Amino acid sequence: MKNKSLDGLFQELLNNEPIFKNKEVLRPSYTPDFLLHRDAQINSLATILVSALRGDTPSNILIYGKTGTGKTAATRHVGIELEKKSEAMNVSCVVLYINCEVIDTQYRLLANLARQFGEDVPMTGWPTDQVFSTFKESIDSKEQVIIIILDEIDKLVKKSDDVLYNLSRINTDLKRSKVSMIGVSNDLKFTEFLDPRVKSSLGEEEIIFPPYDAEQISDILKERAQIAYKDGVLDDMVIPLCAAFAAQEHGDARRALDLLRVSGELAERENQSKVEERHVRNAQEKIEVDRIVEVVRTLPTQSKLVLYSIIYLRNKGYRNVTTGQVYNIYLKFCNSIDVDVLTQRRITDLISELDMLGIVNAIVVSKGRYGRTKEISLSVSTSSTRNVLLEDYRLKPLENFNPPIVSQMHL
Repeated sequence: MKNKSLDGLFQELLNNEPIFKNKEVLRPSYTPDFLLHRDAQINSLATILVSALRGDTPSNILIYGKTGTGKTAATRHVGIELEKKSEAMNVSCVVLYINCEVIDTQYRLLANLARQFGEDVPMTGWPTDQVFSTFKESIDSKEQVIIIILDEIDKLVKKSDDVLYNLSRINTDLKRSKVSMIGVSNDLKFTEFLDPRVKSSLGEEEIIFPPYDAEQISDILKERAQIAYKDGVLDDMVIPLCAAFAAQEHGDARRALDLLRVSGELAERENQSKVEERHVRNAQEKIEVDRIVEVVRTLPTQSKLVLYSIIYLRNKGYRNVTTGQVYNIYLKFCNSIDVDVLTQRRITDLISELDMLGIVNAIVVSKGRYGRTKEISLSVSTSSTRNVLLEDYRLKPLENFNPPIVSQMHL
């Protein structure tokens, strides 16, 4: 049978009645004009940053909260409003937003900042001191207050806190301009890695964003759904179910909005005129699979080898495997593909990290006189996770490698 031409297929799909009015309002990149249930945090931010409108340096701020608690949206919202007010008052106030997951080194951060002030700094190649000096000169050309929002600041700190040390001291070198920083993080403990001088300077003020409850998430979804969807296309159970699923995920509004969007996309693909409960359940499953795939794909090689060892044991009939068994297989895999071998203690740490990511479930159990060990079970699909791991060219040679299993009791 002859395939339809793509032109014809696209036309047929376009003829389907859309159920979305504006899908973009359900994406994480969208910053709403008004944020529900975040008045206290927004007021705290505004109270600290108002000094920028007087030409003074606002205190540096650290903002904490789990994923999807409104940290980024609230910070960007306040930044936009601050710039609008400064323009109306004819005061020079600039708010810069940097995502440290993307711009994650001292050089790239400073180069990005300098380029935002018109400096032609290459993204590699200069000495870091030269980039920093260029940035300082570019901002000190006039009187202005600059607020730098560093979203996911912990990603930057894990590589080096040198840039934070330099930026936290920058005001002593400036004559006309002033710089203030806002660090946003999902990790409450990331300051433990900081130089004490940076920690005290950066954390002059702290704002905590608590998780939303199911009712608050429901309010947020109703507000966005009015803008995103055409009237009457959402079944009555769609929003409560999205809110309930997200409330289980520590009150993650971003997850709820993703669910609401993907549910609609699935309904559209079926050419349905309504989004139903089953679409939400299918969306929940799809998002979870996509999340795990992305997490597994971005794991370091050593963590991938540990996970592949656990999957190998699972496929050989072992349901709850011990750390010793995993380490024994891991050694054979490392030798097979010529990868450096880590200590058993380090492998135990990597298993704990996989547990925190929700990929495995590791429980410490007592083996009596043999001491304690971790019993590890998989929390993800064995076959799809194995396929993702084998996409890595370094692990690909292990596909047909079948080492024997030696039972071990020790940790």
